[in-house]
Amino acid sequence: MHSLSDSGSGGDDSLDRLLPPVGGAPPRRKSSASMSASEPPLLRTGTRTIYTAGRPPWYNETGAHSKDAFVIGLCGGSASGKTTVANKIIEALGVPWVVLLSMDSFYKVLSAEEQALAASNDYNFDHPGAFDFGLLVPTLRKLKQGKSVKIPVYDFTTHGRHKDWKTVYGASVVIFEGIMSFADKELLQLLDMKIFVDTDSDIRLVRRLRRDITERGRDMEGVIKQYNQFVKPAFEQYIEPTMRLADIVVPRGGGNMVAIDLIVQHVHSQLEERELSVRAVLASGQQTQPLPQTLSVLESTPQVRGLHTIIRNKETSRDEFIFYSKRLMRLLIEHALTFLPSQPCTVQTPQGQGYEGRTNNGKGITGVSVLRAGETMEPALRAVCKDVRIGKILIQTNMDSGEPELHYLRLPKDISDDHVILMDSTVSTGAAAMMAVRVLLDHDVQEDRIVLVSLLMAELGVHSVAYAFPHIKIITTAVDKSLDDWLHLVPGIGDFGDRYFGTDGSDNWRDMEEEPSC
Repeated sequence: MHSLSDSGSGGDDSLDRLLPPVGGAPPRRKSSASMSASEPPLLRTGTRTIYTAGRPPWYNETGAHSKDAFVIGLCGGSASGKTTVANKIIEALGVPWVVLLSMDSFYKVLSAEEQALAASNDYNFDHPGAFDFGLLVPTLRKLKQGKSVKIPVYDFTTHGRHKDWKTVYGASVVIFEGIMSFADKELLQLLDMKIFVDTDSDIRLVRRLRRDITERGRDMEGVIKQYNQFVKPAFEQYIEPTMRLADIVVPRGGGNMVAIDLIVQHVHSQLEERELSVRAVLASGQQTQPLPQTLSVLESTPQVRGLHTIIRNKETSRDEFIFYSKRLMRLLIEHALTFLPSQPCTVQTPQGQGYEGRTNNGKGITGVSVLRAGETMEPALRAVCKDVRIGKILIQTNMDSGEPELHYLRLPKDISDDHVILMDSTVSTGAAAMMAVRVLLDHDVQEDRIVLVSLLMAELGVHSVAYAFPHIKIITTAVDKSLDDWLHLVPGIGDFGDRYFGTDGSDNWRDMEEEPSC
């Protein structure tokens, strides 16, 4: 099962899908993201993976993290079938945002002396001291808190870690498995459910022989020596006694579907209890305060007013809508860049004279577009920021719950070091914009380094974002006063994505095939 991370790709509709009012509303148009129970909750397009069942909000209306991932700890002897049980649980859950975290990734890097012992099968990999709990515990804690984490990739041949670590993010459920899953007190406190997989010792030995010989390049004599010298004693001393800590003991491993079904039922009930309502709370809010100081609206010059007149006009052709929207985007991006920090500098002109100017403070700039409508602003950013890096986030509204759901993201590496221009075409309630900001914060981007840029915003959306994230700069070309019963901006601009891309309002997944690389 894949986890949501910065791999894959895809894109579809604009963030702020609109909700019909309660009662008397036209029938809801089902998103093409919904699929039958018999189909997997994902869509593959080439090398891209887009989850068709999104991740609901994991934060409240203030933007604060308020819903931890549900962490399942799987313990058991070596080759007891822990990974098989984990995969069976994932398959039965039917929830896309599940992370399978193996304790094997957190073996300590061996010294030269220890590597020599490992080569002769004289190093004890089945002792608690073989694991890097100092790295494991904070990593699992961050993952439980919804943060982006980097997982080491351990090489069992060289007994070292690969240079490139794996980025994992976006878990609603974390399944953590390992022989010492219950061996650390801090680790135990992070587990919401503790499962012990109990398998006959003879079966475990046969499985270990097969695995270590075929997958790890070891000979039979060495595997048996290691089993008798370390594995069997470690199980009896460290692992088997922790069975008493388990909430559930699963005999016979992955073949015990009765136990797995009971586990899945409990996890589903826990996830239901943790459901949050964000957009509904925001939409019901009454904003009486003045607009926040963190908001900057592009000066309404005759040129800007004229551009708005054209793109707001329902009679404007698609070609003209695109042309004049691009003009307005360029003005908006140029305006947004004036709020990035700079510092004085002196340069020499061709005449040999000094010129007192300004330059950026050395931090990079990354643009992140909210697919699909926010993607239309990328050319304007690229035109004024040479070699700017681009990331993408896909958030869609669940047409049944009315809540924004995260389906996909791809962010550049080390984005936490950059100033981020977050781009979307329109913001109504602010619920989806808040989700996009929360994603950036979970990837350690500093709040005061985020600039939210939108062509058109509602007052409600401005207040929602500013209240939740008071240090974010909000830049737009205009602020509309209100929303209608469907949460459309009033007077508004219509569905920006549909007007720009020439679609009729139905989701068109084929657009993803044309997504430019970045």
